[in-house]
Amino acid sequence: MGYKLAGFDVLGCNEIDPKMMDAYKTNHNPKYAYLEPIQEFKNRKDLPSELYNLDILDGSPPCSSFSMAGNREKDWGKDKVFKEGQAKQVLDTLFFDFIDLAKELQPKIVVAENVEGILMGNAKKYVRKIYEEFGNAGYYVQHFLLNASKMGVPQRRKRVFFVALRKDLAIPFLHQSDMFTQMPKIEMEFNEKEIPFKEFDSGKKGMKLFPSVSEWYDKVQLGESVCNCIRRHGLKEKLYSYSKVNPDRALKTILSSYDSGEFRHDSQHYLHIDDIIKGGSFPADYDFLNLKPKYLVGMSVPPLMIARIADEIYNQWLSKLEN
Repeated sequence: MGYKLAGFDVLGCNEIDPKMMDAYKTNHNPKYAYLEPIQEFKNRKDLPSELYNLDILDGSPPCSSFSMAGNREKDWGKDKVFKEGQAKQVLDTLFFDFIDLAKELQPKIVVAENVEGILMGNAKKYVRKIYEEFGNAGYYVQHFLLNASKMGVPQRRKRVFFVALRKDLAIPFLHQSDMFTQMPKIEMEFNEKEIPFKEFDSGKKGMKLFPSVSEWYDKVQLGESVCNCIRRHGLKEKLYSYSKVNPDRALKTILSSYDSGEFRHDSQHYLHIDDIIKGGSFPADYDFLNLKPKYLVGMSVPPLMIARIADEIYNQWLSKLEN
């Protein structure tokens, strides 16, 4: 959706989750849609020629392996069933399957998204490996930690974007990024004014708070999590992944789970789904089919975030390559 907002034609998709694929096809009607694991898709020899002439290949390898909210290192290398795909797979190697696909298709540019946690702790070794594998695939790559709230999205969502340019196209853009490294120059600096919740608050109420959360409602400060409030009162922390909306700030990161997230500041209710959809920068008429909207929004890169990145890629690289 973000690429369409930026004026691109989106040819198709590869997806492992049937429900997500149904929603994607309903809303975007892709010319090519492949419902299968990327491990199979990357080895296909029957792909149409259009897919070998892409301006951009974009992917978001599932990222819960690197999330600071998950088990991180404890899950690395394990063959498990994750909610991302509903299939048994090792999530922390999917990024390299995606790079294998880029090596096969050789698009001009590759964009890959992941969580902020991939830059932290032992996960840094994956970043080094990502750079190495992109190099082997014929690309210069660099990464940017971006905040959606500075890009026109009313949500404080930080994500890492790897942006890679094919080496044979990079010569006009190369500059000395440090004493030892040349890299194609591209700026990804966004400093738009944050959109506070009060500017798009529908005034509607979602479900009533669970009693375990409701008992803390009057004690939790604006923008504070229930867990922090419990600790502030000198009690043992409970696993309440909820916080009270600060109407003067953008929403915090919208989470996919219905047992976590923000609740209203002016009544004992969770956020209404209309506000969650706006906070995710999805259109009001998006057809979620039988998926819970909060799940899909929470699992997605905000469309406006991608649109801003796509604009910069076109203005700084693709438009010049076309000329």
